[in-house]
Amino acid sequence: MKILEKIWKILLLSMLGIVMSGVCVLAEVQKEKEVNMVFTHDLHSHLDSFYLEEDGEEKHVGGFARIMTFLKEKRALDENLLFLDGGDFSMGTLYQTVYTTQAAELRMLGYLGVDATTFGNHEFDYRSQGLANMLKVAKDSNDKVPPLVVCNIDWEETLKKESVQEETTLLQKAFEAYGIKPYIVVEKGNVKIAIIGVFGKDALECAPTCVLSFKDSVEAVRETVKEIQEQETVDMIVCISHSGTWADAKKSEDELLAKGVPELDLIISGHTHSVLKEPIIHGDTAIVSTGEYGARIGSLRMVQKDNGRWQLEDYQLTLLDKNYEGDKDTTAKIEELGATIDSEYLAKFGYTKDQVLVHNPWDFTTVNGLGEKLQEETLGNLLADSYLYTVNHNDTGDENPAVIAVVPSGCIRDTFHKDKDITVTDAFQTLSLGIGPDGIAGYPLVSAYFTGKELRTMAEVDASISPMMSTAQLYISGVSYTVNPSRMIMNRVTDIQLQDMSGNVQELEDDKLYRLVADLYSGQMLGAVTEQSYGILSVVPKDAQGNEISMEDLENHIVYIDGQELKAWVCVAKYLESFEETNDNAEIPEYYSTTHNRKVVNKDSSLGAILKNPNKIAIAIFSIGVGVIILLLLLLILIIKFIKRHKRKQIE
Repeated sequence: MKILEKIWKILLLSMLGIVMSGVCVLAEVQKEKEVNMVFTHDLHSHLDSFYLEEDGEEKHVGGFARIMTFLKEKRALDENLLFLDGGDFSMGTLYQTVYTTQAAELRMLGYLGVDATTFGNHEFDYRSQGLANMLKVAKDSNDKVPPLVVCNIDWEETLKKESVQEETTLLQKAFEAYGIKPYIVVEKGNVKIAIIGVFGKDALECAPTCVLSFKDSVEAVRETVKEIQEQETVDMIVCISHSGTWADAKKSEDELLAKGVPELDLIISGHTHSVLKEPIIHGDTAIVSTGEYGARIGSLRMVQKDNGRWQLEDYQLTLLDKNYEGDKDTTAKIEELGATIDSEYLAKFGYTKDQVLVHNPWDFTTVNGLGEKLQEETLGNLLADSYLYTVNHNDTGDENPAVIAVVPSGCIRDTFHKDKDITVTDAFQTLSLGIGPDGIAGYPLVSAYFTGKELRTMAEVDASISPMMSTAQLYISGVSYTVNPSRMIMNRVTDIQLQDMSGNVQELEDDKLYRLVADLYSGQMLGAVTEQSYGILSVVPKDAQGNEISMEDLENHIVYIDGQELKAWVCVAKYLESFEETNDNAEIPEYYSTTHNRKVVNKDSSLGAILKNPNKIAIAIFSIGVGVIILLLLLLILIIKFIKRHKRKQIE
């Protein structure tokens, strides 16, 4: 019996051991869920590395080859790594010039293994036909391409617009052929993740050539989340949003999205090029951004909590500098996709991408610093001067010389670096945005006439609006003006006159017409001032005879040289080339080493300076203010009288 008892105990212990082992295995299987993720946004065709000033030091950063090296390191640690992109993968370098024939950006995202991306406003810069071509080329390339997701396109509303029905049908077919969906579900290890794409309100306002209508972002995402919850079984919901974050929380679209759709676990926030060193948290929703051009890549780890929601951990933004050697196979793929840039694009203008135009011995403000402070900029001066030089040194079909040129800071996409040779590639990247009606990359210049009074209004818009919107700051050739930021909004310009490059000044006549040149996008924005201000401000483009030019007709006033659209970046290249003729060293002249009183900021808070020479807007605002004060005083008097009567009645 004792022997049997011993055998029985041994069997029980063995069975208990097996059960406990099973429990341990089950516990291992049911361990907390986690997701490792990397993300990018606003890459803007920066397939190659580039120069960036960081902590006062110029560094060579970014590029898809370095991104691949980073990804390989991360994937070696977790084969289930999730990689998402927040849109605006195009427009910014010469690779965009083969957007419709090579689709280099989208194919390279596929090469890197992006699990999903979405549209940014710049994906629409090539207009409907260009976008459709790009999607077809990418899909037909036999290369791996990333899924595209966007949930708030309003096809029904778009189709109501008769003028764009043909374009709408074209895009519908292209989107269907590519397989664009409101959301997708991916599985990473033991985690199922729904990925939604959304296109923001401000992004649409920044896409003048986009014919599509979009539903409200918050409402569309909310409906998509409901659909996911009803039809899918997922552990996490992520939104890749091209909407952005802003300093003003009331206007910060992705923060409004997080508050409006609390079911979202994570928002990858593109569009505003924000560098969020710490995530923005609203409830259980985290918002993250890693900045522009792929200089930095974001990485994070999310761990599921007991209630099923997710905790963000290990959040990092990594600068891709010399510590990350470029992956050789990726470099070869990039070279393959860019091999036709010279023959397909630059040959049209007589250039090659590596052609040296001039040497730069001067410090220019970094591209991120442009527009941050209301002030004149040497780079802005050079770019605006290039417009006047090229237009006035060529036959453009207008016998009147251009007097003024305007370049907004938001259109400047790169700077020139000190002690470097400036190539055609560098010239292109300064003003790389858009296309013209010719379907060729680069915004063309437009020529229009404005009165002296309207030029004063432009200066006021610059002085009053650009401190709140850095991309709206204007850099101007041909005029100089003084700004007092202490004065009332839209009444801050205290002096303005014509000024040439030699510093000679001439009075501006209110009713006289002056020829102005700007790129097509900027011309459209200037022409929209009247409408956007509800007629309070008047800036109306006109022809040489003073006839008004509608926004729809502005393209008929594009500047041509020898039958070809004059692209903004070509003006820069031609102007830089001209320096070889004016100095032996073929350098950017010393003139651009400093400013020349084109925009003088003179802050004076004295009562006399604030009230001196008010314009009509200031007088109107002041009159309204005085009227309100008088009404308040009258109301106060009536209230006092009422109280006195009430007290008198109580006494009686």
